[in-house]
Amino acid sequence: MNKKQIIYTAKKTLATEIKGIKSLSKTFNNNFHYAVNTIFNSKGRIIVTGIGKSAHIGNKIAATLASTGTPAFFIHATEASHGDLGNIRKNDCILAISNSGETHELNNIINYSKRFNIPLVSISSNPKSTLYKKSTYGILYKKPAEACPLNLTPTTSTTMSLIIGDCIAMALLELKGFKKNQFKNFHPGGNLGKDLTKVSDIMHGKSELPLAKENEQMSKALLTMTNKSFGCLGVINKDRKLVGIITDGDLRRNMNTDLINKKASDLMTKKPTIGDQNLLVGEALNIMNNKKITSLFICIKAKPIGIVHIHDLLRLSS
Repeated sequence: MNKKQIIYTAKKTLATEIKGIKSLSKTFNNNFHYAVNTIFNSKGRIIVTGIGKSAHIGNKIAATLASTGTPAFFIHATEASHGDLGNIRKNDCILAISNSGETHELNNIINYSKRFNIPLVSISSNPKSTLYKKSTYGILYKKPAEACPLNLTPTTSTTMSLIIGDCIAMALLELKGFKKNQFKNFHPGGNLGKDLTKVSDIMHGKSELPLAKENEQMSKALLTMTNKSFGCLGVINKDRKLVGIITDGDLRRNMNTDLINKKASDLMTKKPTIGDQNLLVGEALNIMNNKKITSLFICIKAKPIGIVHIHDLLRLSS
């Protein structure tokens, strides 16, 4: 198989799967609406199940649901028949995935849902299947051509199932009014967790703030600026509100003047960029990059309560 054939196969696979994805627009109908609301109104967890490739898709869907505010976990259909049915409670809701809808390993879960009146939502392509007929609500997609040249290996169908799962999760996210700070609670690790950390969690506190009063002599202010090591100095008024900032650049620009005998207010840049304590690390980093600044004062009603240096943010994001 030469280079041209490999690229052709890849593009053909992509085109086949895109065709299947486009057909999903007809899937989002009343049944989808009822299925999502059934999951939303569940008082327990969402038990996602499947077998084979659908099991792998189910694992991903369960993880997406759990990280976006809908408690969920995956139970393999085979393991369910050997004791794991005991993990399913009366207040739970089952989400079963099967392209054919006739996967016999799902029968015990289907029967269990009926025996204990547990809502069963299904994702499949077969409206005549046992799974669809016995579901509380079934989400149907048009049976696609698989990208596999033998039309056997689950490819297009698993992609479509995964997308339906994402659509369910995003609909639930919006129904719940799920916010960024809630996502951080469920996802403290990795780059996503780092970017969703608040600056108030990592900022240097009041005792470390490099501050000088407006009328303070630069001879004294320079010592504060040097000792605090942020490369800047915040200038506050009599109400302790931040009214200006002095940076290393300001000092260099005034080296030929009588620098040490000047007041802090003579050198400061007015209306400095400040941040709120609820600012996320990712947002703070964007502000500092856009403004080309290396330190950001964190304030409440213009009064400094902390400071972050760009190195603090980069260390967290590395």
